[in-house]
Formats: sequence, C-alpha cells, structure tokens
Amino acid sequence: MMPITLRTPRLLLREWRDEDAEAFAAMWADAGLTEFLLPPGPNWVTRARRHWDEQGFGQFVVELPGECPFIGVIGLDRLRWAVPFAPAVETAWKLARPYWGQGYATEAARAALEDGFFRLGFDEIVAFTAVGNRRSRGVMERLGMSRDPAEDFDHPRLPQGHPLLRHVLYRARRRAAP
Repeated sequence: MMPITLRTPRLLLREWRDEDAEAFAAMWADAGLTEFLLPPGPNWVTRARRHWDEQGFGQFVVELPGECPFIGVIGLDRLRWAVPFAPAVETAWKLARPYWGQGYATEAARAALEDGFFRLGFDEIVAFTAVGNRRSRGVMERLGMSRDPAEDFDHPRLPQGHPLLRHVLYRARRRAAP
C-alpha cells in the first residue's frame, strides 16, 4: 500500500517512521499533556502503526516542514473499547506543548476529517475529551463539530470519582457536495 500523506498550508501529516517513537515518548514526558489526557500505554506506537496496517488510516505524525520533524500526532482511529456511541471512528490530537495555541491542531484535524470523509467515505467522525479540557473543546468547535449534552458520558476506563471521568462528545458529519 502506498504511504498516505496530507499537506496543509503549514503542516505535513505522514505515516510513522521508526525514529518517531523517541519523539513521541519525549512529548509524553511533559506532565502538561496528561492534565486532561490519559497517558498512552507502553505499546501505543506499535498499536498506532498496526492500526495503519490493518485499517489503511490512523494517527498521523505531524511535521512542521523545515522546522521540526515531529510536533505531535493527529488522525483517526476506530474505537477499540465500549462507549455508548460505538461503533465509531474518532479523531484525536496530541501536540507537544511548544506547538499549542498556534492553530496547528485545528489545521491538522481538519485535514484528517476531510481525509476520513472523502478518501475513506465515513459519514460521521466523533471526538471526545474530559469536560474541563477547554483547548480540545475549542478545536472541536472550530472544526464545526456539534455537541448534544445528553450524549456526555463517563469514560469507561476510569474509576468513579476520577477527576477526568466525565467526557463530552462532539460529532462531525460528512456534508454533501454542493
């Protein structure tokens, strides 16, 4: 299968390379990233690469061409665990802190959504985050995703009382071509 890459005005979204695992681990070493996100498991990169092999899509590595070969990961995943809205395809983003607040997450996630809707043919893609994660919720809203508060849910991987237990769900639907 030919490698998939997406380009935006400022970014390159590409499949994984072996050297990306070290940059991914360095990104997650920043405790600020886990304020609203669960830390990845020890085999996250292996699973992300396998998802690409099995599904033909996944989490892209995001590059800032000419400046940084790894600023984070953004893309699509088939949900692998039980949530009230499954089965579903999720979009997600994780950027290293130096790249927050510059519109990169929105720009890259928009490209991933378009790829999901037009190359892959999905009718709907979801995103979710902890209730207090205002930055990610802002990205979801800038992407034009919609939220029904009745669909908010408790994360099934977290125990009752955990500060990140309650999550909000946003949905994006493919629009018909004009």
